[in-house]
Amino acid sequence: MIFPPFHSFPILENQNILLREVQHEDSEFITEISYYDGQKANSIAQAKEMNNKINKNYKEGDSIHWLILEKNTHQIAGTCGYYRGFTNNSGEIGCILLPEFQGKGIMQNALRLIIDFATNEMKLNRIWAATSIENHQAIKLFNRLGFHETKSDENTVTFDF
Repeated sequence: MIFPPFHSFPILENQNILLREVQHEDSEFITEISYYDGQKANSIAQAKEMNNKINKNYKEGDSIHWLILEKNTHQIAGTCGYYRGFTNNSGEIGCILLPEFQGKGIMQNALRLIIDFATNEMKLNRIWAATSIENHQAIKLFNRLGFHETKSDENTVTFDF
């Protein structure tokens, strides 16, 4: 298994999107979608602080967090990655898009790239995701990507790839 941190931060891309490391200056563009441990950023300063924590987690081998850019416009669309460590050679996917980019297939493309990276480069045995039972868009997305539901309760649905 190959886990973060990598010799150089992996840049992933296809014809429509580019995934790269989140830079400090990106924080102002992703404040509304910045979260850490379930807490949402309320300011650019808080988003920067959260990004610093995520970068620290990356350096400690517990996560990898990409910024999603639209290639044709160079606009920041969202973020995605693997969070909370890689216990038992597994990784939990997390993802979020800015509202104006939802419904365009961007996250489906991004998740395909990071799933391929995790299976081919990191050699993860398990990729999983959890979302709110009310997040119908995410549930449809995980189903389209080939995930299958493994657990459900009144609040959360968990999927395995």
